[in-house]
Amino acid sequence: MANFEDREKAFETKFARDEEMQFKITARRNRLLGEWAAEKMGLTDEETDAYAKAVVQADFEEAGDEDVIRKLLGDLTSAGVDVDDAGIRTALADKLVEARRQFIEEAE
Repeated sequence: MANFEDREKAFETKFARDEEMQFKITARRNRLLGEWAAEKMGLTDEETDAYAKAVVQADFEEAGDEDVIRKLLGDLTSAGVDVDDAGIRTALADKLVEARRQFIEEAE
């Protein structure tokens, strides 16, 4: 019975570690996405940093990516940047790959 409990605890530990890693990757992706959008809007370095943090915070409004996409679309459109929903989703996918790559490189 102890063997089963040990395996169960190992699975729970792995699940918690995987969830934490996914959270960190998503936060990094959102930061990179915020930096991408800030560049398109022509923000200064200080404004870029603040904006990237705001994009990370926007992800806590609801589950999924729609809150982030909605924020970026609204902000970019307000700034006069020619972008659509599909363009933001493409950038989101690209930044996810970049965030994962960065975590892999940091782990090595």
